[in-house]
Amino acid sequence: MAALIDAIDVKRKMYFEHENVPYYCTDVEVSTPTARGGQTLVRLKMRNLLTRAVFDKTFKAGEKFKEPDLETVEASYLYSDGDGSYFLDQETFDTLTLREEMVGDALEFLVEGALVKLNKFNGNPIGLELPEKVELAVTYTEPGAQGDTSGKVTKLARLETGLEIKAPLYIQEGEKVKVYTETREFAGRA
Repeated sequence: MAALIDAIDVKRKMYFEHENVPYYCTDVEVSTPTARGGQTLVRLKMRNLLTRAVFDKTFKAGEKFKEPDLETVEASYLYSDGDGSYFLDQETFDTLTLREEMVGDALEFLVEGALVKLNKFNGNPIGLELPEKVELAVTYTEPGAQGDTSGKVTKLARLETGLEIKAPLYIQEGEKVKVYTETREFAGRA
């Protein structure tokens, strides 16, 4: 049986299960009453890992949550079609399918063979985690202006996945660049 977690013990970046759905806690606020006999309340900002919805909910300090049956596996991206995106589990070599809403805009960072971490709940894939940076090839960019070497001037660069970023003037077509997945910013040459 999974361990039970008191609402008062839930911390930021913690996973818990409420009403048979896995959640990720993004923020916690505990309010203790000043009057005798008052209830200590815990306000959680939580992300539903199945729908990706984020909302606040208040619980009594003694309410209990189950630890979710979450598992993270390494997988490589294969391809996407109208039915979803397909990944190859690196341990079992099973093909795992994620629906479009589970992948979100992560496809802008995925090329064939890219390694990601897939989250599974009760054995079924529910989402993915991208690495901090990815390497992508530049497919189009305008030539840089001669003489401007300050490094602060940028130009638009289209990458192999269709993602467009601002890159320094010295970046040329065909080069590989590193991009931060969270901010979509240029991180350097690959």
